[in-house]
Amino acid sequence: MTTSRQALVRAAARNNAEWCAAMCRAHGVAGEFGAEAWAAAVRTPLYYPDAVTLEPETGRDALVTRIDTASPGASIKDSFADLELAAAGFQVLFEARWVHRPAGAPTASSDLVWDVVGDSDTLRAWALAWDDGAGDADLFRPGLLADPGTFVISGRSADGRVVAGAVATRSEQVVGVSNVFGPPYAAWPLVLHALAHLFPTLPVVGYERGDDLRVALRHGFEPIGPLRVWTHRG
Repeated sequence: MTTSRQALVRAAARNNAEWCAAMCRAHGVAGEFGAEAWAAAVRTPLYYPDAVTLEPETGRDALVTRIDTASPGASIKDSFADLELAAAGFQVLFEARWVHRPAGAPTASSDLVWDVVGDSDTLRAWALAWDDGAGDADLFRPGLLADPGTFVISGRSADGRVVAGAVATRSEQVVGVSNVFGPPYAAWPLVLHALAHLFPTLPVVGYERGDDLRVALRHGFEPIGPLRVWTHRG
């Protein structure tokens, strides 16, 4: 990995950890940033890791002691895909790729109207659209709206329905995008159009895998490095 790409992965990992920290705060869970990783001592919300590494070759044993492996579902986001956690009782849940899109890159137009969610009722409508009947809409709590680095982007059709959206997390060097939903041909143009207006000078980062990665690459992202998410077998 080149120095410039590793710097981008570091920025993406830090940004993602900041988003995980914001989600945890909305659920009343406190995490802590250290030199090598962000971690929460108690179990984090559904789909969110208990730790995110911020530097390559993070010390395994010290990292594992910072999280609750006694509770089911403990997980670690191995941001550089360079940890060996099997001996500590973990197995790989999935692998993905960090992606990057330069600031100022052209964006396609969208027929949807976008805005930033600003109240709890609108957040609920957004969460229900994101959830699409899976039963996890309560994951997104009103406390997120008070976080200065979190921007919930909503895309509405002509009849006012929320049909696409994403979460943007602004940090010092980049803006991260996650939880993209909606028809692929409409969702990414909407989200990128919104980000270009909200953060015109910041590169966009995130991570994707499978079909979602292929769609992101078609919309101007490039892969910059691998990551793994490990889950504790207990």
